[in-house]
Amino acid sequence: MAEKKLNGTVIVTYRCNARCTMCNRYKAPSRPDEEISIETIKKLPKMYFTNITGGEPFIREDLPEIVRELYKKSDRIVISTNGFFTDRIIKLCEEFPNVGIRISIEGLEQTNNEIRGLNDGFNRGYSTLKKLVEMKHPDVGFGMTVQDKNAKDLIALYDLSNEMGMEFATASLHNSFYFVEAKNIIHDRPMVAQEFENLINKLLESKSPKKWFRAYFNHGLINYIYGQKRLLPCDMAFDTFFIDPYGDVMPCNGTKCKEVMGNLNEQSWDELWNSEKAEKVRNVVRHCSRNCWMIGSVSPAMHKYIWKPTWWVIKHKVKFWTKKKYSMYELPIVRQYRDGKVTKEELDKLSTCDLNATIDNGLSEASKEQLKHKSGEEIVDADIERQLKENKDWKSFIINIIWKILKWYNNI
Repeated sequence: MAEKKLNGTVIVTYRCNARCTMCNRYKAPSRPDEEISIETIKKLPKMYFTNITGGEPFIREDLPEIVRELYKKSDRIVISTNGFFTDRIIKLCEEFPNVGIRISIEGLEQTNNEIRGLNDGFNRGYSTLKKLVEMKHPDVGFGMTVQDKNAKDLIALYDLSNEMGMEFATASLHNSFYFVEAKNIIHDRPMVAQEFENLINKLLESKSPKKWFRAYFNHGLINYIYGQKRLLPCDMAFDTFFIDPYGDVMPCNGTKCKEVMGNLNEQSWDELWNSEKAEKVRNVVRHCSRNCWMIGSVSPAMHKYIWKPTWWVIKHKVKFWTKKKYSMYELPIVRQYRDGKVTKEELDKLSTCDLNATIDNGLSEASKEQLKHKSGEEIVDADIERQLKENKDWKSFIINIIWKILKWYNNI
């Protein structure tokens, strides 16, 4: 019997150089010496898909070695990045021509830079995307976390992705230990939902079946921001997993507090995956009421319960052929809110926002200790400055050697 392949996400670091308004992970970085090692990665199971994420994965100087090892385990790899480290991204894609790259862009230039807190962040990300397109890299795209501040840029970014022939992924605000945040919330739900509706109709009118199913995913995002039950079951921890920089294996990154099934630094995969502790976490997942709708949990569910999104797509393509477009008011809760049968305050209570929550950042004790002396921003900024200086010194050394060789050659 063939070994069952899983869907995995590898969080290679909690270090991040962005300052996103909806994510405080940059304030709570991991220590480099504690981050997941190649030896631990070798213990991972076979996977049909692997997402490498962070933090910012390209802060890891050994990321090519990580990718090389993961390709022995996984059929497909996609890396989520802010696109800041252009040279590293291009170099990695030259070595691994099939690796997917997804760059986070949160709106047009001004909006993106305000949300992500990176000076010239839009131009850096966009420049990286353009270079990948120019080198004809086959798996490139960008993603957007839709919220009140950037919803009006949603269609413009989708059109830009089409012009560049790229994938376009969406998400919405969430709260969890992973984001080190509990206060994220959509304030103007009808406005945000209207922008999702516009996107859904653009996706449905395309000739791409893949985009039709993306329309279903975005339909689920409207359902999610109104605090409703997931459209599909959540099977995280059953055929999907996350592993964090410390080797802790978790069901997902959407839980309020970190739920640990076991530690791969200390256990074999089979021992961990089949443990009593893992089964207890699965029981937590079975009774989870957070109703997350993020691609990490929804994509596997869409494949597993394919008949549900397929039926939705068929119905809405038929409607399109009869000139009837998708409407967000297909969802009962959207109609109820429009008609005053449910209040904003009632919907707010259904969200994951908790203004009184004590936030679990998921850090090790050693990583917490370093924050007693410096802020997360100071720690990561100093780390990146060191990396860039060492890289510059190494380049200068190589150029100097080449110059001496050429000088010697000209003198003989």
